[in-house]
Amino acid sequence: MTDHHALFDPMLQDLSDRSRDEVLAAFSAVQYAAHPVAEVQLAGLRDVTLRRQVQRMLKLIGRTLVHVDGTHWTAGYDDDIAASLAAQGWQPLSVIDRAVLVLVLIHSVAIPRSEGILTSDSWKSARPTTVDELRTTRISGEERRLALQRLRAAGLIQLSGDHSGGPSYIPGPQLQRLTPAARRRLQDQLILAAAPASPIAEAIRARHGVPVEVGEEA
Repeated sequence: MTDHHALFDPMLQDLSDRSRDEVLAAFSAVQYAAHPVAEVQLAGLRDVTLRRQVQRMLKLIGRTLVHVDGTHWTAGYDDDIAASLAAQGWQPLSVIDRAVLVLVLIHSVAIPRSEGILTSDSWKSARPTTVDELRTTRISGEERRLALQRLRAAGLIQLSGDHSGGPSYIPGPQLQRLTPAARRRLQDQLILAAAPASPIAEAIRARHGVPVEVGEEA
């Protein structure tokens, strides 16, 4: 936070000491916490006026507030900033890491959603992806193991609670940083890849007018 103070001071200088502390605490929480932060825990998120200040601070660094489950908040890239970074070819994940992440999301989210098993608009899934489902002829066992480690460290996937059949994986908390527009694009892509002939896929194609290519968001 120290490095950002000079950037934020002009918009915080008129706040009381207490309000300033609450805004800074909320900013730090949504920006750096591993999981979305409960609104009730911080006045800087509960109070609409203070939350607006947090949003202004985030905008200065290309970020935006993301509402999760109606009761929690986190921060993610602003849609325009994300589009600009993508246009410049910015991609923090390797090809193998992206492939493994997409497989986890297809098996734990896209397939259950296309089958009507998962209906909520979130990354929460009770249908973990097993190691067997991650096996492909193009990714070796060692490459897959290392990719899973990197994705877990990045918070993009996590181990499920049930280890009775061996390790299995579900989406991680970092995916909740996606804005609603980014989340819809990625979910559409995953459904088109997982169940291209499903009614949901047909509705997606009709809505977009043209097929959506997989891998754009991952």
